[in-house]
Amino acid sequence: MSAQHIYGSAPLGSIIRYSDGAPKPPARFKRKLAAWENNNSGGRLVKKTPSRDMPSCFLPAGITLHQGDFGSAGVVVLRVYKTFSVNCALKFIVTEPPNPGSVRVLDREGEAAELLHLAADRTAAEAWLAAHRYPGAVLEDVTTDEVAAAAIEGRAA
Repeated sequence: MSAQHIYGSAPLGSIIRYSDGAPKPPARFKRKLAAWENNNSGGRLVKKTPSRDMPSCFLPAGITLHQGDFGSAGVVVLRVYKTFSVNCALKFIVTEPPNPGSVRVLDREGEAAELLHLAADRTAAEAWLAAHRYPGAVLEDVTTDEVAAAAIEGRAA
């Protein structure tokens, strides 16, 4: 499926894989392997950015994946995100939607919201929010209907 399809149907919190379809090179080819890994990886869908029409250019809609955190002793030093335009030529697939009953912690309301944390339930989400102190954060439940609709749309593509 395309990045446009992910933008339209995948719920925030889904695990997304992307690929260019090329076979993985042998490990002995370090540069080729690094280039392949740049176009064949995955992450958690944390943001859907709507298109913007600016005076000097048009910016298409996009999706942002959280690929990982780096640090030690419980301290995150670096968060790695990768953003794709909906016009991206890579192929995307939802490998794991968020579980129904889980709760998203979003940085704000609206379509420009970014996923900060995906908790197993409301109690865990409230505890995470109390520990991390985001003043404008909102909690949003993941419903069975939302996950089922995304799964049906994903099979139809």
